[in-house]
Amino acid sequence: MELSGRKTLVLGAGKSGIASAKFLAERGAVVALHDKNPLENWSDEAKSLKERFGVGLIDGNLPSWLLDQIELVVISPGVPTNTIPARYVERKEGEVIGEVELAYRFLKGGIVGITGSNGKTTTTTLIGELLKDSGIETQVGGNIGTPLLDLTQTATDETWTVAELSSFQLETIRDFRPNVAVATNVTPNHMDRYDFFSDYAAAKHRLFMNQTAEDVAILNADDETTASWASGLKAHVSLFSVKKELDEGLFLRGRDLVSRSGGKEKVLTNRDEIFVRGLHNVENVLAAFAAGLACGASPDSMRETVKNFKGVEHRIEFVLEIEGVKFYNDSKATSVDATLKALEALSEEAGKTILIIGGRGKNAPYSPLIPLIEKTVRKLVLIGEDADNIESQLKTSAEIVRAGSMADAVTKSLENAEKGDSVLLAPACASFDMFKSFEHRGEVFKEAVLNLTERKLAAD
Repeated sequence: MELSGRKTLVLGAGKSGIASAKFLAERGAVVALHDKNPLENWSDEAKSLKERFGVGLIDGNLPSWLLDQIELVVISPGVPTNTIPARYVERKEGEVIGEVELAYRFLKGGIVGITGSNGKTTTTTLIGELLKDSGIETQVGGNIGTPLLDLTQTATDETWTVAELSSFQLETIRDFRPNVAVATNVTPNHMDRYDFFSDYAAAKHRLFMNQTAEDVAILNADDETTASWASGLKAHVSLFSVKKELDEGLFLRGRDLVSRSGGKEKVLTNRDEIFVRGLHNVENVLAAFAAGLACGASPDSMRETVKNFKGVEHRIEFVLEIEGVKFYNDSKATSVDATLKALEALSEEAGKTILIIGGRGKNAPYSPLIPLIEKTVRKLVLIGEDADNIESQLKTSAEIVRAGSMADAVTKSLENAEKGDSVLLAPACASFDMFKSFEHRGEVFKEAVLNLTERKLAAD
């Protein structure tokens, strides 16, 4: 892809946009970086691009005279693809792509792409560990943290790049083709961005669109949406299931995780050897094993890695036990389905759960939580913008407690818990009403738990 002298507009001045602008400028493109937020609110890194790389910085509305000159638009995941600048340039036969597509055109080696509504970060992280521990040259990035463009600098022909990919990122791929593609599941999420669930699912499905018979597609056989994709893909399909034995694929039988291929079976590990809790994490481990096998990792090596894998921060992360009550941080549970899985994981505990829920809603119903709340939850502690909506939908399933802050929520959770109970932060909502990100929300939760401990010690 020739970039020298190409007039390029990067939409969105966040992590992905900064990486794109820098990458393009370093290769001789004429680059303008745009964000609707006022320039004074941009990060120092974004603002430094002008002096360091000659990138033009534009906030607010874009002038039409500039759009007339643009040949290439690189759009960040947080910017809707139907935004006026992107549509304008596309109509005049310019190219509109995302950072993932741009990176792909310069990325050496093999690619494992992972998407899904839930579990993709855990699965991505675990795949990276499985490959590294098997002696395979591996790097991990994408939606998980390091922009894919940054990984182009370190990839060789022998490297496997393991990339977490969101639906937003997949909207703007064109030629991107992963050698191994994984879909953990597809359940309603981001309905504040998509008009219909089918639109969201279609964005996820794009991960597989350029694969050939030489590639591998790994799908959750228990998920209605991903299972329906199996017959229409060009790639070799590998299925995984925790609910049934498969003629071909990976599945849970009793406590054993089994791989069956060509009539031969191999026990990969036992559920008792998996540190991360919950049946959904068994799904993640099966998906990761399938990817590892596709990349040539040793089954024995992978078994040892799974034994030692402690999970990912903000995903059902055990924080502390106070007066016989365990606190868990699942701030990454930003959808109803993720909260459902977190509750299911803790249902194995002896006591009941105090669930901290709420934030910025995503226009998805909370009613799927009702049966499990009625069965496992002692109290619901509500926070954030969508608290009234959540209460209206869930008030008959458990007693409601309102909290004005995360610290207040943690304090009230302990006050309403009994010995043997668990307090679970699994908000089913985005974090941006009260926090910078789900990571920030999780950190504030953990800090509030630690502060509560300190107050208890001081009182004693």
